[in-house]
Amino acid sequence: MESDGIVRVQRLHPGARLPARATAHATGFDLYARLDAPVRLGRHPHPVGTGIAVAAPPGYDVQVRPRSGLSARGVMVSFGTIDPDYRGEIVVTMWTFGDTDGYEVQDGDRIAQLVVSRAADVELREADDLGATARGAGGHGSTGR
Repeated sequence: MESDGIVRVQRLHPGARLPARATAHATGFDLYARLDAPVRLGRHPHPVGTGIAVAAPPGYDVQVRPRSGLSARGVMVSFGTIDPDYRGEIVVTMWTFGDTDGYEVQDGDRIAQLVVSRAADVELREADDLGATARGAGGHGSTGR
């Protein structure tokens, strides 16, 4: 069984790079592409392998998140959750948006972040009424621009 606070990482390919923090205070670990050949991204989602798998202890939430530097260049990554019982390769879904018509991902490129946090131990219960609040059902954009 995994120790509390330790996420084990396995290289599934000898050339895979382990996730690493870019700075001492970074909350995310950079994820790196593991490719046999460059991949040209376009407007349609494309899976990009990392060559690694992780094992998080129960009670932890592991997420794949976009990198702000890539987002600023028109390259998006979908958020993803890696459940504690999943042992397969971490695959990052990537595509371009805005004015970016294409982007080439090379082996070893930083493509996303891996963020680990504690998962809330909650239970969902159906309710007939949720109670009133000042905001109520106001959704997207209801609290200002």
